[in-house]
Amino acid sequence: MSRGLSNCNPGNIRRSKVNYKGEVHPSNDKDFKQFTSMKWGYRAMFILLDTYYRRYGLDTVRKMISRYAPPSENHTEAYVNAVCSFTGILPNEPINSRDRTTMVPLVAAMSKVENGVVASFREVEAGWELTGFDEQTAE
Repeated sequence: MSRGLSNCNPGNIRRSKVNYKGEVHPSNDKDFKQFTSMKWGYRAMFILLDTYYRRYGLDTVRKMISRYAPPSENHTEAYVNAVCSFTGILPNEPINSRDRTTMVPLVAAMSKVENGVVASFREVEAGWELTGFDEQTAE
């Protein structure tokens, strides 16, 4: 089992001062966050990508992944290509971080790149539900 899956952190989100709901404190992993279940790990990915979108204006797969998996640590272009291939979203196509039909496949694809196995869409959807984004955009 990959480190991300064993930590219930499918996005391999690094430890930081940011606290997410469902996070294990303290993490037993010296580098990465741990979550109580996969749905909380997926929720954290959605929240982080939404922060990229709202705070930094990162509105494409390429922009988001370039920050999420920078070239100093990753083969970013291969990551972008894998996610785009899986989702059908073009690398520079504008996306909305609060659009379920875009973000659930995108996060599932990122999880596949991070962990080497196809994500459970049931778990990814459960993470989306925990964000409350559907309720916020309906108002």
